[in-house]
Amino acid sequence: MTRHQFFARADTLHLAVPGGTIAYDLQGAGPLVLLVPGMGELRSSYRLLAPALVEAGYRVAMVDLRGHGDSSASFTSYGDVETASDIALLLRELAVPAVIVGNSMAAGAAVIAAAEQPALVTGLVLVGPFVRNPPSSGPLQRLLFRVLMARPWAAPVWNAYLPMLYAGRKPADFPEYRKAVLAALRRPGYTRAFSLTTRTDHGPAAESLPAVQAPTLVIMGEKDPDFKDPQAEARWITGALGGSMVMIPDAGHYPQSQQPEPTAAAVVGFLRTLGHHA
Repeated sequence: MTRHQFFARADTLHLAVPGGTIAYDLQGAGPLVLLVPGMGELRSSYRLLAPALVEAGYRVAMVDLRGHGDSSASFTSYGDVETASDIALLLRELAVPAVIVGNSMAAGAAVIAAAEQPALVTGLVLVGPFVRNPPSSGPLQRLLFRVLMARPWAAPVWNAYLPMLYAGRKPADFPEYRKAVLAALRRPGYTRAFSLTTRTDHGPAAESLPAVQAPTLVIMGEKDPDFKDPQAEARWITGALGGSMVMIPDAGHYPQSQQPEPTAAAVVGFLRTLGHHA
């Protein structure tokens, strides 16, 4: 399944990076916005947000994480640091700086990229962001999660867990999207890649926070089940980065597809504060 129904518009492009290839596509014209999904997700997680950004006058790149979607699963390591490296290489390939929209794990990767490659990052939009290891997550909880996400049952466990992450309103095409995610995970090599990705350490992202100079917007679903108190976590990240925050009602971990209209309004409003006008 190299191109499923959610990859509509342009042909998939591939960038060779150390250890494999990263898949992405480009739409529109204008200042560049790079959309990076979270672990277990496909780049089409942004299928409802990207058209609104293109219509608003932006060039939009959607990328698959290594070991996900149309990217290869041949890598030996996965996580925040590796994703940050892939982001930087892609932006160098496109030869322009960008605002990075990072969801979940990709938010931590975006923070690392902004800290290490400030010339490539003009702004950050962190959606349902993991930029530190969860304060309430102790060794026992991490071990249990690692066991649940081990290779033999990682795909069915993720399939069962995904609807919980979409707490609140679900997109109309969620059943079809969920099937596409599961089918992508079940391909040879991809379950292993996903299982390894779930072991990522967000410590490097937390250590990078003080070095980030890029303007930042934090977007959090009010019902995000990954955080004990989503608003408190959003407030902490906002304070750490000196940014602004928007809480999205009736949304869980994926506001970009659960509530695309208010999410798009928040992102476009932020882009315009940076002088990124169409």
